[in-house]
Amino acid sequence: MGPVIAALKSSDWAVPYVVTTGQHADIVEEPLRLFGVVPDRKLTIERQSGSLNELMSKAIKAIDALIDEVRPSCIIAQGDTTSVAAASLAAFHRRLLFVHVEAGLRTGKMDDPFPEEFNRRLAGLTASLHCAPTRSSFENLLREGVSDLDGLVTGNTVIDALLMVAERDLPPPEGFPNVRRVILSTAHRRESFGEPLESALTGLRAAVEAHDDVGLYFLAHPNPRAHEPARRILGGHPRIVVRDAIGYADIVSAMKRCWIVVTDSGGLQEEAPALGKPVLVLREVTERPEAVEAGAVRVIGTDTSAVVSSIAELHGDAGLYASMSTPVFPYGDGHAAERIVSALAEKLGQRSAEEVAA
Repeated sequence: MGPVIAALKSSDWAVPYVVTTGQHADIVEEPLRLFGVVPDRKLTIERQSGSLNELMSKAIKAIDALIDEVRPSCIIAQGDTTSVAAASLAAFHRRLLFVHVEAGLRTGKMDDPFPEEFNRRLAGLTASLHCAPTRSSFENLLREGVSDLDGLVTGNTVIDALLMVAERDLPPPEGFPNVRRVILSTAHRRESFGEPLESALTGLRAAVEAHDDVGLYFLAHPNPRAHEPARRILGGHPRIVVRDAIGYADIVSAMKRCWIVVTDSGGLQEEAPALGKPVLVLREVTERPEAVEAGAVRVIGTDTSAVVSSIAELHGDAGLYASMSTPVFPYGDGHAAERIVSALAEKLGQRSAEEVAA
């Protein structure tokens, strides 16, 4: 959202009011600073059980109270988190225009990824303006009954942000392995918790052990069900570095320096191909097929043998690596935020005209 907020600030008609939910606050603050964004409000959503129902209900309550206080003309949210679903529902109940950025991604399986597939479908039901990153995602919306007057293909703002930061001279992130081929990896999807995640992590360690010139830079998610097995399975190897949360600039620096990316992250699936880095996806299905079709991404699942063999294939086949490491831009040209702000200005103008007529 950094590029969108910056574009709204530079317009002559909009005053953005920036709200963070308080989740993973240490992760959120640093990338916002990169775009000169200071949140106007940091919500405090205290969770006791840690359940998704608790998060959803408390987020809706907090956002609803904020609507009374700020009285916004619209609400904008990006992605498929539970807080995005809460914002979309709060806006719907208040009959506020809701703008969904990164709209239309679908796997067709309600529980894969869980709960993200449900969250983005809910946002799709409530949105008045759908900002789809690709033509394929926009066509998903059209099949679901969204009018082509209520959406457009904008590209993904993640590419706007990536290109802004990647052009800087970034130092290596702390602890980045000093070996020829470094795998940058993350794994945190809820549907993989337990045996699938442990299988994938075991495969990553085995792949490093099989090749003396390969290292691993693994970014551990703060959720204990992802963090604990990562530390346990990957720890204690001289060419494996497990890091807790790092800043966005460090992530971009790691992408620029790595050999390949092995991940279940949606964002990295979009970002790494733009930097010419092959991606192996630790999932059975992806809602981002465009980079797969472009040849930059392969979906390999979480089975240990599949992880080991897929990494070995890229290690041993220079032609395959070359074909997957050509930069491709299926998710945008870096101007998504401009298109979103322009479409929002038009949509708000239309709504104002309708209200006057009424």
